[in-house]
Amino acid sequence: MSVVRSDFAANNARMGENSFLSEVAEFMALSFASIGRISSQFPSVGLCFLCLFFSACSPPQPGADDPALESETSESSSASDESSTEEVEVEESTQSTASDERESVIEEVAITEDNYHNPLTPQQQAESWISLFDGVSLFGWESTNPETNWSVSEGSITASEGPVGFLMTTVPYADYELICEYRTQTGTNSGLFLRTEFPPGSIKTECYEVNIADEHPNGFLTGSLVNREKTSGDIPTNNEWNTFRINVDGDQIDIQHNDQQVLSYNANGTVAPLGRIALQKNFGKIEFRKLIVRPLNLTSLFNGTDLTSWREVPESKSKFTVEDGTIHVQDGAGFLETEQEYQDFVFQADAKTHAAELNSGFFFRAEAGTAEAPSNGYEFQIHNGFNESRGTPNNSGTGAIFRRVDARYVVANDNEWFTSTLITYGPRVCCWVNGYQVVDWVDTRKPDPNPRRGLRLEGGHISLQGHDPTTDLSFRNLKILELPNHPDSDE
Repeated sequence: MSVVRSDFAANNARMGENSFLSEVAEFMALSFASIGRISSQFPSVGLCFLCLFFSACSPPQPGADDPALESETSESSSASDESSTEEVEVEESTQSTASDERESVIEEVAITEDNYHNPLTPQQQAESWISLFDGVSLFGWESTNPETNWSVSEGSITASEGPVGFLMTTVPYADYELICEYRTQTGTNSGLFLRTEFPPGSIKTECYEVNIADEHPNGFLTGSLVNREKTSGDIPTNNEWNTFRINVDGDQIDIQHNDQQVLSYNANGTVAPLGRIALQKNFGKIEFRKLIVRPLNLTSLFNGTDLTSWREVPESKSKFTVEDGTIHVQDGAGFLETEQEYQDFVFQADAKTHAAELNSGFFFRAEAGTAEAPSNGYEFQIHNGFNESRGTPNNSGTGAIFRRVDARYVVANDNEWFTSTLITYGPRVCCWVNGYQVVDWVDTRKPDPNPRRGLRLEGGHISLQGHDPTTDLSFRNLKILELPNHPDSDE
């Protein structure tokens, strides 16, 4: 659940016992005298006054909203923006019944060697695809309504009962290619919402709805963009698994269904450039399984020949060299940081450790490094060691945000190339290793320019780490897509 800070409760807590005494001591004697006179004539009334007096004057007790009781290094992995009570337009007359809660509780599932499955092929991993569904849990998703029975069954996300509801990714996406496999029954109404807010806004003016329905009063059947564009052909419901391949790039969206092009549409500025991906349950049973995304239009941060646009942090002991199109990092400690700062973004990079259980990482939203403070930033950890199983990482595990939240599973192997994906949007940070999501975390700490001490929403540098004298690893294919700033971020 999101952490709610109450200014009212915080102010009460700060008043404290000393403030209480200073404010009431002056009139206590007069008050007792007045109550005494009343009690002599009307005992029961006097007793009531005494009860009211002590109740009103008692100092507040620390409670759940007392900031003093909250950890400064809270590692909560689910917090979000303020609730929205705006109704959602869905296919003209059907509206979402989104809960007043910002997000429903998603039950966590421990990942082990027995239930770990990466749906991406080795080629897709190398092409920087990421998976939105791990096959066993709803990790990385949040529901608009806990009364809609979203669950995982036999390797698929399913819903069949309850009111209209949405299951939404916790971070937004800009330009991407999406592959989605779904199965439905005759008479079911569902859909995929793209570039949407939480909860979804108007499908006419704010987001896309790719419909999944064999009936619709205005003819927007499966594959259509509801209230925008109809498919070029009929797509019958067959109670079998079907595949959407959807390309969202700027204002253009192209949809294939079972390898057949069914729609091409340009929104001409009527869709936001950024938004979440959402699964809709309207009525009937719907199932989704493979849900994978390849972010598009990232810009390279490394030209493959030299360290243009990078700089070494003063007094670094690491060696940063360019070898065969890679950045090779040896020895340490030391840091190589971007000259430019980045705030909200999608960042992807390949890395390879050249020995067992080496320790490295890359920092982000980091302050400019100095000899005294070389690495004040958030750290995406690189460490492929684990304890009794890959579900119990050693030293937080690759993909962890070091000192904040551990990786839920150690995906990568030493001496092999692996792909890291990092998405930061406001206080939320999500991490993937070889396309498998290992972190979904929200920084609920108080704001601070130094991410080691608190929440930093401002932009910062990306910095490659040489951890110690044993460091020996390489980076390649470093690329980034800057996102429109989160509403809570400082411009």
